[in-house]
Amino acid sequence: MSISILHKQFVLLILLIAIRSLAFAQVVQVKGTVYERTERYGMAGVSVMSTGGGGAVTDSMGHYTIRLNLKDSLSFSYQGKVTMKFPVKEININRPFDVGLHIDIKVLPTVEVQQKSYKQDSAEFRQEYRKVFDYSREYLATGMGGVGVNLDLLLSWRKAKRMEHFRDQLIAIEQDKYITHRFNMPLVRRLTGLESPALDTFMVEYRPTYDMLMDFENEYQFYEYIKGWGAYFASKWKKEHSQL
Repeated sequence: MSISILHKQFVLLILLIAIRSLAFAQVVQVKGTVYERTERYGMAGVSVMSTGGGGAVTDSMGHYTIRLNLKDSLSFSYQGKVTMKFPVKEININRPFDVGLHIDIKVLPTVEVQQKSYKQDSAEFRQEYRKVFDYSREYLATGMGGVGVNLDLLLSWRKAKRMEHFRDQLIAIEQDKYITHRFNMPLVRRLTGLESPALDTFMVEYRPTYDMLMDFENEYQFYEYIKGWGAYFASKWKKEHSQL
């Protein structure tokens, strides 16, 4: 390899490092709360989207935190309804950026009200975030000289990282919903005979992980898990509370 080629590669490497350093310097963190119409209640499950490819989802209190580039814009989406885009450079990052959506908390869709099945709800969830779930990085591009490095995609590696992080968040939410669907209170009450407040405590302490649910070979093993630990918990609960 000639000295000229080595020199060009070295200059390109320095350029890439400089561009990456500049990108890091432009990244800021924005946090806030998403409220419903009356701005009294925080809304859970609202997607917080960045035009740069990153994203987050509000927690049970409506809170969110997202890191994004100063050149990006921020928008909020709930049940297919998307807000206007807010340029990040116009947001005061030293104060919470709170948003109110024109949705009445009394008519927020829930599984119980609309009688949606888990499969339907999961399919709609996947559809809403299809671009994130289907996203994949391709660092190699085919050129006239064979296979080479796709510099455009290499320069956008930070966007790819944000997309992957967002996808991991969505997968975690989807798995948590699946656990709630399988390990539900009516089923546990029927198998264990527990009633509140003992039932409420059992649901928290013995909630299985997603991996645990995947390890059960069939429903019988899953039910035996609930019944076995339910009997143990009921005995322990009775001893602890009989002394009060």
